[in-house]
Amino acid sequence: MTTAEDKQPLSRSRVIFSQVLACLALDFLLIGLGLSISFVTMVLPEVLDAKEGLSITKKQASWFGSMAFLCQPLGSIFSGPLLDHFGRKKALFLVNIPHVVAWLLMYYAWDVPSLFIGNALLGIGTGIMEAPSVTYIGEISDPSVRGILTTLTNGFTATGMFVAYLLGTVLPWRQAALVALTVPLATMALVLFVPETPIWLLSKGRQKEALRSLCRLRGWAKPEEVKEEFNELLQYYDDLNRCVLCVKEGKIVEPCEHYNTNSLKQMICKIKRVFFVRETMRPFLLVIAYFFFYTMSGALPVRPNMVNLCKALGMKYDPKTIVVVIGALFIAMSMLSAIIVKTIGKRKLVIGSMLGTACCSIAISVYARINLPPTVFSYEIETFTDKKEILPLVLFLMLICFNSLGIPWVLLSEVFPFKSRGIATALAAASSYIIYFVAAKTNYNIEYAFHLSGTFGLYAIFGFLGTVYLYLFLPETEKKTLAEIESFYKSDKKIFADDFFINAFRKKKVTNGDAIKPMLVN
Repeated sequence: MTTAEDKQPLSRSRVIFSQVLACLALDFLLIGLGLSISFVTMVLPEVLDAKEGLSITKKQASWFGSMAFLCQPLGSIFSGPLLDHFGRKKALFLVNIPHVVAWLLMYYAWDVPSLFIGNALLGIGTGIMEAPSVTYIGEISDPSVRGILTTLTNGFTATGMFVAYLLGTVLPWRQAALVALTVPLATMALVLFVPETPIWLLSKGRQKEALRSLCRLRGWAKPEEVKEEFNELLQYYDDLNRCVLCVKEGKIVEPCEHYNTNSLKQMICKIKRVFFVRETMRPFLLVIAYFFFYTMSGALPVRPNMVNLCKALGMKYDPKTIVVVIGALFIAMSMLSAIIVKTIGKRKLVIGSMLGTACCSIAISVYARINLPPTVFSYEIETFTDKKEILPLVLFLMLICFNSLGIPWVLLSEVFPFKSRGIATALAAASSYIIYFVAAKTNYNIEYAFHLSGTFGLYAIFGFLGTVYLYLFLPETEKKTLAEIESFYKSDKKIFADDFFINAFRKKKVTNGDAIKPMLVN
């Protein structure tokens, strides 16, 4: 047996284990991220019109529920430069500092402004976390396991959400904040033991360290055993370093005249060549559209006020218990998505989850229209109905299940080219949080104007529109290398997926003499 292992040092189990181990610190980081985005759900019902201690009004509650989302883009903007300058490993360490300060401030919050500042710091810290987390896992994993590893990140974020909901039921929110403080501290300790990504080390000219990192990430292999993959990385990095303008002109002269300009012109030229290029803008617009439809399809806008929503819909059982169950569902469905993504691919998973979410939102809308008085308003406890039923609970849990299968953050880890990955991921994360803020902040106004039935009806419309959009424009990236994905988006052809209906339409267009042929992705 020992001889066989010596002959095959790169066994699949060993390679996968080394990459899973490298993601351990990232997993704790994501648990902290889940804690931060869900903690407000447990604080809000305790401080909304509270008779003693800290108390906030209904309008303050709508701001408090969305404050973190408003501040997250600020953190996301800084995450790109932080990622590119310090590297992926150091960035994973530094991004925990805002959360350490935030949890301490939440614990000691003495008035409403300090409570808001603590929540704002949680949002800034979350925004800074996004780019390093999704970038790190995309750059250390090989194509055969990237789908599972990136999808599992949803599971750890869901674990953090579950922990937040659970802490809210067993501890006062101040003590819960103190317990949450242990997560970023543990993450900072674990980051010290993870390797830097090989491609970033190559970008800094540290070729020997890049090779050692790749060996560790491929099951502690010997250099000769990863020679082929390392050579591919070298070639990929060499291609990235070539001037795009020179390549288009058929030149391979280095250094070229495009760099013999002043600093301002160099910066403008770099932005044009790095960000405003086809291989970056195409996936960027696709990801933003996905985030918009994913957010507005029903589950996320109501999350800050979820405890009161459960009461307003007349759900059977204690609302805080329901929220804990929802946290557990987030974990279970995230794990399920990681399992099935290898079988059905990302495209079918994304489209199916979006369609299911839209159907659940329309079902809740119909239920609210038939069963709830028009006076019910989830931000005013005195308007809640005394009737308790199981049906709204079932419908809402189904909404959570389908929404949890969505994987917008997974796409961020693989769709952008290395040159623009830091800034593109940061801007995409910032844009997503602006969308989250608008969705959470306007939930109060939409429900006030259109009742719960109209609110979920509107969310359902966004869900159905998102389903159609993703069906037409979302390609399959499962089991594709980062270089293959980049070359795909760099293509001059239109981006359409490989689907029987789309293929039939394409053939019809070709038959009719249409010169435009959409690109097929297997």
